[in-house]
Amino acid sequence: MDQITPNRRTAGGAGWDRVRRHTLLDRTYHWLMALCVIVLMATAFLPILGIKFEWLDIHWITGVALAALVLIHIVRALFFQDWRNMWIGWTDLRELWRDTARLLGSRSALALPGKYDAAQKLYHLGVAIVILAVVGTGLLMLLKIDTPFWRRNPYWFSADTWGVIYVIHGFAAMAIVATVIVHLYFSLMPDSWYLLRAMVRGWISGKEYAQHYDPSRWKA
Repeated sequence: MDQITPNRRTAGGAGWDRVRRHTLLDRTYHWLMALCVIVLMATAFLPILGIKFEWLDIHWITGVALAALVLIHIVRALFFQDWRNMWIGWTDLRELWRDTARLLGSRSALALPGKYDAAQKLYHLGVAIVILAVVGTGLLMLLKIDTPFWRRNPYWFSADTWGVIYVIHGFAAMAIVATVIVHLYFSLMPDSWYLLRAMVRGWISGKEYAQHYDPSRWKA
């Protein structure tokens, strides 16, 4: 369970509490995954843009590292964390409907979310799909290159099957670029700076917790 710990900062003479949002392990995973994705994008697209360098070894090694991180995350989410924090339920869908209506001019009341709101959960689902697609097809594509651990064997699949694998990998890679842009945009918005800080330091203030979250849905 997330914990509230004393905070030495003060505002108006009153002390604040800190609510732990992300553990050190979760933050480390997030930034390692971000690093892997950036390296993979650079090694995939810079050669296409005309910047030539020996990219293949960097690309496949980083891809294997990303696959290992994803596997660790899946095991940890299923057995050591509350996976229901990311489960999209009817409450989240109603919340998303109300938020959409408010954007279109409705005066419906703003409902406070749990630890993650509906948009964050949908984004997580989309990222999970494209990451699994790019990692799965990327691991299959390792059959076509020589490494210190195995010799290439491109005859595991027919030419048509390889074509499908390459198409899925390419579309997933382009989707990852889009998701990274969306993630950066919303992370750098002033209203989201407290979330960015939480991914660096691990905590949000007690005031931010009370302002942005429903305690019955995220019990800290």
